[in-house]
Amino acid sequence: MRYISAMRSIALAVTPGMPIFDLAVPCHVFGTDRPGLPDPWYELRVCAIGPGGAEAGDPVAARSWFAAHTPYGTEELIAADTVIVPASADVRGDPPEELIAALREAHRRGARIVSLCSGAFTLAATGLLDGRTAATHWMYAALFAERYPAVRLDPSVLYVDHGDVLTGAGSTACIDVCLHLVREDYGTEAANTLARQLVAPAHRPGGQAQYIEAPLPERTDDSLAPLLHWAAERLHEPLTVADLARRAHTSPRTLARRFHAATGTTPLRWLQGQRIARARELLEGGDLPVDRIAELCGLGTAANLRRHFTRAVGVPPHDYRRAFRARETRLPAPPAIEERGPGRGPAFQLSGD
Repeated sequence: MRYISAMRSIALAVTPGMPIFDLAVPCHVFGTDRPGLPDPWYELRVCAIGPGGAEAGDPVAARSWFAAHTPYGTEELIAADTVIVPASADVRGDPPEELIAALREAHRRGARIVSLCSGAFTLAATGLLDGRTAATHWMYAALFAERYPAVRLDPSVLYVDHGDVLTGAGSTACIDVCLHLVREDYGTEAANTLARQLVAPAHRPGGQAQYIEAPLPERTDDSLAPLLHWAAERLHEPLTVADLARRAHTSPRTLARRFHAATGTTPLRWLQGQRIARARELLEGGDLPVDRIAELCGLGTAANLRRHFTRAVGVPPHDYRRAFRARETRLPAPPAIEERGPGRGPAFQLSGD
């Protein structure tokens, strides 16, 4: 548990175009005095950092027509106990040099550096993640691994904490990260109290693996896509590597080599992944018994499905269905509202006051 000062300071690094959700959650968690929680709480500093000469006091445009009020700047960010880097506006672009330099200096002075979602790209650009394991949104896993090969990416977890640096997964995982920070700073009781006030689980079961999609590749004449689609339509059958090789008119050894080059895994592991993906679809979309789902996915028995599903996804089938199944409850249509475009409604500002 980290004990830094009577009031812990948290700096939120704000750059143009950031997603509003990743800005709002830390502001809501760390910038609001709440009953039943330690007093003093956190001192939140919303800091303007980035290109274009952004300075303390300047409003910074976020996504979706929102603007963030930024009373603080680089100096306050560097001096904070913890620095949070929300998702970036463009994961394919280079992070602002001003922010990279500020994060390095803050870390040198002993600050804990935290990234949310694609903010891991910014944190990785500082070099602070080299040789370490990190998390980011699963949608950006391939791009992150390509851009930062010195970082070991784990796309299945909600966050990775090394003490001095912490990386979180995508979108709502920032709530999990914020609760973890409170748990580290103020203890389990404070984190659980906050979780109840947020109407959020104190510890979310499973990890990011339960949200990852596994689409089949596009069909091309010179690829394994036709074979993969053929196999995906026969998951209920006891397919073997020999079956796949015969279908591809090649030897099992050659198939294994081509398979690894195309998918990065072995034929059997790919089949297992597709069976788990099929089980997820059936759990989400209906009320079939688990033993029937096991048969349709080629996993045999309910016990076998539970074992492999829990190992791959992080939660058992029953819990997954409860969280993800399609709900058929019909709600009354909401009353019509007038849409407001830019300039037609009052401006909304996130404030760090």
